[in-house]
Amino acid sequence: MDGYSRDEILEMVEEEDVEFIRLQFTDMFGNLKNIAVTSGQLTKALDNECGIDVSSIAGFEKTEGEELYLYPDYRTFTILPWRPQQNKVARLLCDIGTADGKPYELSCRSILKKVLEKAAEEGYEFYVEPECEFFLFHTDDNGVPTTLTHEKAGYMDLSPVDLGENARRDMVLTLEEMGFNVISSYHEAAPAQHEIDFKAGKALRSADMLMTFKMAVRTTAKRHGLHATFMPKPRSDFNGSGMHIRMSLWKDGKEVFQDPSDANGLSEEGYYFIGGLLEHCRAMMAVTNPLVNSYKRLLPGNAAPTQISWSRDEETSLVGVKKRRNESLKIELRSPDASANPYLVLALCLAAGMDGIQKRQKPSETSEKLPENLKEALETFGKDPWVRETLGDRFCERYLKAKEQEWLDYVGQISDWEREQYLYRI
Repeated sequence: MDGYSRDEILEMVEEEDVEFIRLQFTDMFGNLKNIAVTSGQLTKALDNECGIDVSSIAGFEKTEGEELYLYPDYRTFTILPWRPQQNKVARLLCDIGTADGKPYELSCRSILKKVLEKAAEEGYEFYVEPECEFFLFHTDDNGVPTTLTHEKAGYMDLSPVDLGENARRDMVLTLEEMGFNVISSYHEAAPAQHEIDFKAGKALRSADMLMTFKMAVRTTAKRHGLHATFMPKPRSDFNGSGMHIRMSLWKDGKEVFQDPSDANGLSEEGYYFIGGLLEHCRAMMAVTNPLVNSYKRLLPGNAAPTQISWSRDEETSLVGVKKRRNESLKIELRSPDASANPYLVLALCLAAGMDGIQKRQKPSETSEKLPENLKEALETFGKDPWVRETLGDRFCERYLKAKEQEWLDYVGQISDWEREQYLYRI
């Protein structure tokens, strides 16, 4: 994922026998979509001439007369290593825009770029290193995913206790073949739970890499007869999976957050950035924790935050301060999970931190509960004008409408727990 020019892409496609190119984009809920073109149509695609009808994609819409096109980012060209070695398949991540080149208001990648551009106007560059957990479960005889696992492995256990070690190894090799710099991989605390950490960089690249990471992990797991899921809490008897977001901010070639003379190692801007995150975290949670299931991870005793708090050392605080040897100081947000749309998560994190810096918002010393369910998060999201300013009115209206319907669909269901508790005794 180092990036290529237009001519280099055309040359690679010819030399590497690439026949199909997937033009990929992300919908507002973080799902990767694509259309495929043949190598003969690549020039047209690179010239932003591939039109797209978004009317059948959940959450998206187009106004009358609005023509939308895919705008490939040349830097994201990569050949998919799990596809055939003859007539290979490559991909390009794309923005969605109008015929005259304006960003589509509901394109999450464009929303992140807009927030990054606003920060850049003030001289700031935003870097992110995500930590993404997932589960590996068995599939049944028909290949349908289950939540079954035979392993009993715990934190950093190894084979033969860790039954997913070989699959995880192949995931790392696949990611490295796609240009990832993998830092480490290991078994997480819950049975069948894993983590692969990779070095990312600037925020847009990090979000692109997260989308690619999830695609590669799922595909590799399937080749091992397993199902990789980023569902936050797939089993009630296991801890859930999170997606910690480690952030650093740079200006004029210098890191902004660090001050060695401070007791916590934080500069004033570091404190203000944390203050902004804490101020806006409740409104952000409809995006950082977007599922009904997300809030079943955020419960006491699940090694996940439940209160609006920050600390240097407490692992269950919402915001933490991290400093590793020979690395810059990072501010870490621990509430998000990997079901979230990474473009929107990073856009909100940066916008919240920058709002804190602009308002010189020091972290509050009072502790407040995080939203306990999706309904509460959506209510906070819908009332906060800062969210609308960051994501756009049109986006917020469509997102809120879809998620409110998701909540209504959920509360209308009758669970096994309810039947077991009430059917025979009431």
